[in-house]
Formats: sequence, structure tokens, C-alpha cells
Amino acid sequence: MRTEPTWRIPFGVLLLMAGLALYALGVAWASQWIEQLPVWAQAAVYLVLGVIWLLPLKRFLIWMQTGKFR
Repeated sequence: MRTEPTWRIPFGVLLLMAGLALYALGVAWASQWIEQLPVWAQAAVYLVLGVIWLLPLKRFLIWMQTGKFR
């Protein structure tokens, strides 16, 4: 178990916040085309976009804790 603080955790939190902000801005920018779709398709697109950012999160959190990508 680690007892010393590491730079990866605060750096990772800042990187995560910046990445999510950029992702949200990208989705907001793409909404001009998404809004032209039928409502059911908009719901599907926003559902996928709302979940897809979670895919790389597990490895990123592992890196923040251990320094290794698994």
C-alpha cells in the first residue's frame, strides 16, 4: 500500500476535468447536427455519447493510482 502522495492524482484530476470539458464542448458543438435527427435518434445518440466517455476511465484511474496501464 502506498503511503507517500504522488503527482499522478492531482494531475489526473485536472486532466480528467479538462478532458470532460473538451468532450462536453465537442458534444455541444455537434448538437447542431444531432438536433436535425428524429427525436428517437437524438435520444440514442445522446445516450451513447453520455456513456462512451466512461470507456477509457478505468485504465485512467488505474494509472492515477498505480502508474501502470493494465
